[in-house]
Amino acid sequence: MRPALFALALTFTFLGVIPLSPATSAGSASPASSAPRFDGQFFRGAGDVDYLHLLDIARRMFSPDPQFQNIAMLYTPNWNGFVEGPTWGAWWIQNSYGPTYCALPFYDQPYTTFLQNAQDLWFDMMGDGKRKEFHDWVAPDGCLCDAASPGWIVYRQGDGNVDIHDWAVEFTAAGLLMQSELLLISRDQKALAHYLPRLERCANFLWTRHDPKNNLFLAGPAGNLLAPSYAGWHKPDGTYGMAYLAGLSITYIAALDRLIELEKMACPEPRRGAGDTDKVALYTERRALARKGLPELTAPEGYFVRSIDPDGVVHGLYGAKQHGYFEASPNHDAICFRVADDAQSRKIYDKIASIPGLRPYDFVIPNYPSYDDMYTAPEGLWGFGTWVNGGHWSTCEARMVMAYYRLGKYEDARRSMKRLLGFADRFRMDNPLVKFGSDVYQPNEPINLCYDSFGAPAAMLRGLFEYLYHADGVTLVPHIPPGITELQQRFPIRFGDSRMFLSTVGTGPITGVTINGKPWKGFDAHSVTLKPESVPKTAQICICLGGAKPLKPTHDVEDTPSMSPAINAYLRSAVASDPHAEVLARFLTQLSETGHWQDYEASHALLAVECLMTIQDRKRLQAEGKLPALADPRSQAAADQSYVDTYNRVREGLQRLMQHYAASSDPRQRVIAALWDEAQGH
Repeated sequence: MRPALFALALTFTFLGVIPLSPATSAGSASPASSAPRFDGQFFRGAGDVDYLHLLDIARRMFSPDPQFQNIAMLYTPNWNGFVEGPTWGAWWIQNSYGPTYCALPFYDQPYTTFLQNAQDLWFDMMGDGKRKEFHDWVAPDGCLCDAASPGWIVYRQGDGNVDIHDWAVEFTAAGLLMQSELLLISRDQKALAHYLPRLERCANFLWTRHDPKNNLFLAGPAGNLLAPSYAGWHKPDGTYGMAYLAGLSITYIAALDRLIELEKMACPEPRRGAGDTDKVALYTERRALARKGLPELTAPEGYFVRSIDPDGVVHGLYGAKQHGYFEASPNHDAICFRVADDAQSRKIYDKIASIPGLRPYDFVIPNYPSYDDMYTAPEGLWGFGTWVNGGHWSTCEARMVMAYYRLGKYEDARRSMKRLLGFADRFRMDNPLVKFGSDVYQPNEPINLCYDSFGAPAAMLRGLFEYLYHADGVTLVPHIPPGITELQQRFPIRFGDSRMFLSTVGTGPITGVTINGKPWKGFDAHSVTLKPESVPKTAQICICLGGAKPLKPTHDVEDTPSMSPAINAYLRSAVASDPHAEVLARFLTQLSETGHWQDYEASHALLAVECLMTIQDRKRLQAEGKLPALADPRSQAAADQSYVDTYNRVREGLQRLMQHYAASSDPRQRVIAALWDEAQGH
């Protein structure tokens, strides 16, 4: 493996701090002192070394890595953002939902910009009740989409019998949730002012589907999040109409949980109510009504059914003679997003665990047994175990793993991550997975990669502390496997302008918390609540469990507004290996010298350099026999080329961006463009 020095130096330099030295326990020996230790690139700790290693691999997948496919490989210069995959040239809501939600706390620049640019494809062309797009569809105001790319948007699920499909209803709720979560984490008031009116339009569109008679929400064919598996109400005349969809209620409630917090941030308590409508009160009332309808969708055993037709027919009541399958998505989502309380969450999990067919290869599938209520026969692509009928989707696995963590089902999470490695080791991170989650969807491609596939690794990381962001701060809910007696995250978690480096020591309930070595009283046995004003720009937060003594802060925090010696040395090495790197190195030097070192553009340029150096690391490891070759020479060649292609795309994207900046009316962008021009020797 490449040494961790650069990854750490890169992270800490952006934060304005010096890389930290290894932690030591304060006072007497910690409970972890005699346990086996793990010292990885992104995690350090003691106890369950196997689990710590899995966590380290999970985090490595979100940085350029010489061994594993990683998130940088899904960058496209076409919109300076993420793309679903090499064979999927757009950005989907249902596919990105799980991985994005789980990765948001630790996504930092340039990934936050890449993600926002991708999500802007949805919001910039969202339905307005006027615009005609794909198939001449005119979507209602506030409606988002299935997928979008520049100048192209599909307001309904684009596969199957699209003529009978509903608008992208539950998709809109998921898009609302993701963008709200992004804003809650960044706490960027300028971005909040820009996006909040759009998010309100989404919420208002969803409210048009509310039925005041029962407080449920109506959706027609393919209006569900994993579309087009859902056909809505098959009416007596043979047509398909709207039914009450459980997933829509659950995703809407989870989205409103976050929108309400944004409204509080936009209009704090002293000013609330000024104007015609108190929006906090409005959305709080709507959420309460939506929650009031949930018992109608709840089976006697406590889990959620899939849907209820207007004539009372229930879909997804497990074991029933008609429509007697179990529907996984609304259930694991209700646990993941805390729509279900603890007692109901345990009932839901117990039901899932009692049905082996839901996880035949460790990954959860959408349903078991086969659907008997699709608008097409369950054969071919629609056959059970292949696509939306029993095929595996990693966007769902992300939310399932979050449910595991919430309920302390760590062995389930471990099995999920290990199953993923069986695909990752072969460069086959494809989605969906066919044969009930055991094989790739595109076997004729030499390698596979989709954004969905990062869902389980992202959830392995977010699940550790859950991160419940709200208007007043953030609540950490530790879910640390009991075999881990010490855990240190060697990468930052975002909270506004602050970056938090979290660690735990001991096992059991929370008994103490320190921030940069000073005691913090805002905790109980199960959670830690942090306020924006109480968290330093760089915060080393140690959570003590079961009476353990805190770890000492590892280094005094210092401001380093320019490049560190480690970065300078790395750049010199890069220049020696690629002629384009000299321009990048000069550009980074100029950004550092002119006070722009911590800006997005520096992070983008540094990512290009890191991609280049990862190519060199991979070649070195291969020459040393430390990376096993892939079985198929064609796959090996494609895997190696994917690293070169990633570097070229990231570098090309920066160059395109600088060309755009040169013509910009923004003074800051023109300054950055001038620095780029100077770096090229012009």
